[in-house]
Amino acid sequence: MSLETVVEDIRDEARTRADEIRAEADDRAAEIVEAAEADADEIVAAKEREIENQIEQERDQRLSGAKLEAKQKRLSARRDVIQDVRDAVEERLSELGGDEREELTRELLDAAATEFEDEESVRVYSCPSDEELVTGILDDYENSEYAGEYDCLGGVVVESDASRVRVNNTFDSILETVWDDQLKDISSKLFDDQ
Repeated sequence: MSLETVVEDIRDEARTRADEIRAEADDRAAEIVEAAEADADEIVAAKEREIENQIEQERDQRLSGAKLEAKQKRLSARRDVIQDVRDAVEERLSELGGDEREELTRELLDAAATEFEDEESVRVYSCPSDEELVTGILDDYENSEYAGEYDCLGGVVVESDASRVRVNNTFDSILETVWDDQLKDISSKLFDDQ
C-alpha cells in the first residue's frame, strides 16, 4: 500500500467527518442568525415611526454582527475540523503496522540512501518503536548502522559526518510537506468551497 493510498483513505475518512461537523456548524450558525433576526424584529416593532431610520440602522448592525459572529464560528469550526483531520492522519500513521509499515520504511530509507551512495559510514535514526524493524532493514545496507531514537511517527532520519548531510524521511516530514502543499485542496474538499 503506497503513501498516496493511505493519504486518500484518510482523506475519505476526513470528508465524512467534515460533513458531520459542517452540518453541526451550519445548524448552529442558522440558530445564531435566526436569533439575531428575531432580536432585530422586536426592536423594529418597539420603536416609533419617526425613528425608523435609526431602528433600521440598529437592526442592520445587529444582523451584520450576528453574521460576522456566525462566520467567525464557522471559520473556527473549520479550523477545528482541519486540526481533527490532521490529528487523525497522524494517528493513522502512528498506528501503521506490519508489512505496510515495513514497506513504507524501506521506501523512505531507499530514498534517503541515494544521498549517501559514496559514504563510508551512514547513521540511521527512527522512532523508538521501530528500532527492531529498522535494524532488520539495515541488514540489507552496507556501511549503515542504527544510531538511535528520533522523536517521530515513523520513517527514518539518515546522516553522515563525511558529507554533513542529513535526510529527514520521517512520516512527520512527509506529512508536513503534503499537508502544506494540499491544505487548500483539503479544505476545499472538506467544505465544498467554490
